Amino acid sequence: MVTGADGFIGSHLVERLIKEGAQVTALVQYNAMGRKGWLESLEQRTQDEISIVSGDIRDPHFCVRLVQNNEIIFHLAALIAIPYSYHAGTDYANVNLLGTLNLLEACRLHGIKKFVHTSTSEVYGSAQYVPIDENHPLNGQSPYAASKIAADHYVHAYSCSHDVPSIIARPFNTFGPRQSARAVIPTIILQLLNKKNKIRLGALETTRDFNYVFDTVGAFLQAGQSDITDASVFNFGSGYEVSIGQLVEEISMILNCQVEIETDTLRLRPQRSEVERLLSCSKKAKNILGWKGQYHGREGFQKALSKTIDWFSAAKNMAYYSLDEYVI
Repeated sequence: MVTGADGFIGSHLVERLIKEGAQVTALVQYNAMGRKGWLESLEQRTQDEISIVSGDIRDPHFCVRLVQNNEIIFHLAALIAIPYSYHAGTDYANVNLLGTLNLLEACRLHGIKKFVHTSTSEVYGSAQYVPIDENHPLNGQSPYAASKIAADHYVHAYSCSHDVPSIIARPFNTFGPRQSARAVIPTIILQLLNKKNKIRLGALETTRDFNYVFDTVGAFLQAGQSDITDASVFNFGSGYEVSIGQLVEEISMILNCQVEIETDTLRLRPQRSEVERLLSCSKKAKNILGWKGQYHGREGFQKALSKTIDWFSAAKNMAYYSLDEYVI
């Protein structure tokens, strides 16, 4: 079962699991229009193989019914937009923490085989040393990060207290096809594709470790198939660091265009909340899980970036996005 299956990473994970021959139950958030998010963009034959369930992880009774008869739970459902978390802290606690707790309790009751929990590199806050390994202190600098730290701790607690078999996947900044336009790589690409030589961005000096979605999905598969059940944490990152300013240069070079950057105050985080630097150490995942990304280093990043630009450049894919509106 995949929660958050209608989202960016979740839809890619579902697609990959189907290709691997798994029987997949995909949880999408209930809505009155019956929309299934990015699952609707998959090939029809792939959609036909998926058992789609609509619901909400904030309902504990629903979660008990949902988890039954599943072996491995890939938990990706979450509120993830950091800017929105400044305005809706309670929602983030309800979805990211209580929703996770509801699923853990359901897993305890049904004795599932493995709970794969999705964490985030944001839990580390600004790097106190690099590369960041799993022993790095946790520092929630946004309500989003705080809610994810709390959820991570609950996974650990249920492993220790109730023997819920689990593993914590901590991907660094994932990017690729289907990502929200509020994320930095899609917003740069879409503004440039919209024939704007002047683009609006937030902080340019911050650096990130961008991980192509294909590699992130591979990390989830490795985590799910592993024998790890004690809520151990594993970083999944490319080990390549790039600033947002450099990112603009890379994308504009691929698109062969000149660009002027204008600071948009709406896209700036509060000063003490900004995570200045993230760079992953993924040796633990490589040594224990055997995970090795295919798009690592500068060359791998540029290859993945080109694939992402190609996807967003297709008219049918651009149609999914509003090109003139910034949504937090």
